[in-house]
Amino acid sequence: MNFKHKYVFLFPGLFVLIGILIFPIIFTIRLSLSGWNSYTPEMNFIGITNYIRLFTDDPRFWESFFRLSFLSVTTVILQYIIGFALALIVWREIKFKRFFRVIFLIPMMTTPVIMTVIWRTFFHESLGPVNDLLGNLGVKPILWLSDPVIAKFTVIIVEVWQWTPFMFLLLLAGLLSLPKEPFLAAAIDGASPFRKFVYVTFPLMAPISIGAIIIRLIEASKIMDTVFVLTSGGPGTATETSSFYIYIKGLREFQMGYAATLSFTYLVIMIISLTIIAKVLTKLMIKE
Repeated sequence: MNFKHKYVFLFPGLFVLIGILIFPIIFTIRLSLSGWNSYTPEMNFIGITNYIRLFTDDPRFWESFFRLSFLSVTTVILQYIIGFALALIVWREIKFKRFFRVIFLIPMMTTPVIMTVIWRTFFHESLGPVNDLLGNLGVKPILWLSDPVIAKFTVIIVEVWQWTPFMFLLLLAGLLSLPKEPFLAAAIDGASPFRKFVYVTFPLMAPISIGAIIIRLIEASKIMDTVFVLTSGGPGTATETSSFYIYIKGLREFQMGYAATLSFTYLVIMIISLTIIAKVLTKLMIKE
């Protein structure tokens, strides 16, 4: 077969790549340079006017971005700690470990929007069972969805409950793939369980941990459905994330050109941020 003919087999994949990745990005860039909105229903060219507006006259976007950073980093850290702990428990020889593996995955297998509606019912401040239970214990009702600070932690609770099983699944798969020889050597040397974890398990799991953390950070940085259903960005803008703010500008106010500017800027920031985070985690967790 002629070497050039091999490229023919690459064309289907190339067309798919162009269709689902390259073209939308190019179209978003072009749209960000237009003034398309509800008053100007055409993609007229206005240059970098939207970008100037973003960097000089839209503090709400940057507030939503830093709020998103707090929510995503906090949820991923908690998911990693809890997921690793659950994976270590099931990794050991315990009774009914197959049963527990299935039970721990149930939250991830439920529909996020439906479960968020249920969580919103749980946290209802006058009718929800959470405050009823706290009242029976002598605790005053908590404003789960009305207090700006507590509402953030309510979102974190729902996200951690929903996606910790994903972290648990990745880390358990990593634990099951670890070689047995280092653990046998540590046992011969009389290492305690804590020292085995610190000097054997954790270092061996470092590459898998980094991958799991980055994957979850990518997903957590797109928090939208939980915020939309649970708090609608409220109270005020206390739980408004970048994705939700872009949704407001694009699909509520129909400022399509400006929403495209927000989307592309957000994409660039996230690519740079995640690249830096991956390098830092690699330097901290993987010892040469």
